[in-house]
Amino acid sequence: MEQMIREQAYRQVVGVLPPRLRQEAFSLPLQDQCRAEELRLRVGQPMSAVFPEGERPLGGEPVRAGELEQLVEIASRASVHAVLDQLRRGYLTVEGGHRIGLCGTAVLREGEIHSLRQLSSAVIRVARQVRNASDPVLGRLCPGGKLVSTLILAPPGAGKTTLLRDLVRRVSDGDGCQPRRVSLMDERGEVAALYSGCPQLDVGSRTDVMEGCPKARGLMLLMRAMNPQVLAVDEITAPEDVAALRTAAGCGVTLLATAHGNSREDLERRPLYRALMEAGIFQKLLLIRREGAGRSYQIEELG
Repeated sequence: MEQMIREQAYRQVVGVLPPRLRQEAFSLPLQDQCRAEELRLRVGQPMSAVFPEGERPLGGEPVRAGELEQLVEIASRASVHAVLDQLRRGYLTVEGGHRIGLCGTAVLREGEIHSLRQLSSAVIRVARQVRNASDPVLGRLCPGGKLVSTLILAPPGAGKTTLLRDLVRRVSDGDGCQPRRVSLMDERGEVAALYSGCPQLDVGSRTDVMEGCPKARGLMLLMRAMNPQVLAVDEITAPEDVAALRTAAGCGVTLLATAHGNSREDLERRPLYRALMEAGIFQKLLLIRREGAGRSYQIEELG
């Protein structure tokens, strides 16, 4: 079953490529297709694929500028105007939850990015749900069956978003813990990957998703509008995010959030996260570390 899911995800990604590049991507052995995490297109360079061990070129002809324009046409179903809001943020989500990141020349209006032109590169990230990724930690984060406020900490690429998604799903569905109404602030569409209003990745039956707006504003909107029992957010990055979480905690909402870092000491050295820790709004700190092809998890009590 897992093999079939991986094959389907790769086919969806390849389906948005221009015909020449589509053929090239399908020339990969099936085993590599199932392992690929990204396809990268850079004008003047051969298309490459990213695997757990690193990136390697596929050996075809260099990507042409017109092929990047064609990629956007296919991905938007020839309705580029309908996805302009996403393109202004530098990415486009397609069916299946796969995300196309884009680079090029930014067109500015009143200091804000209005659009991208003369595209120079693109990355298509293969979205794959890892069900039960939270198995090693769920019980310890839910004493008595009820989730407690938890901050997930890890360096980039260690699996924070994957773990957050699975925890949201299981808390929402009551899978191994008490079911709760969850509001998910998914600013960049990486957790639920909304497409035509429907999450492309399973975040549970009691989850409401807000995406495409700054986290702090979205968190407050969710608090006012959706009456959540759990508030989840990926990647705390700004003081206003911390302020919004403090407000939510003061209203009795359970928090589930992620941040970049390597250790508790690392957090406490950085002013933004030091303020977050000093606020005392999280009960547990979950550290993720990569160990070869696997991961280890360490849970620390806070406050």
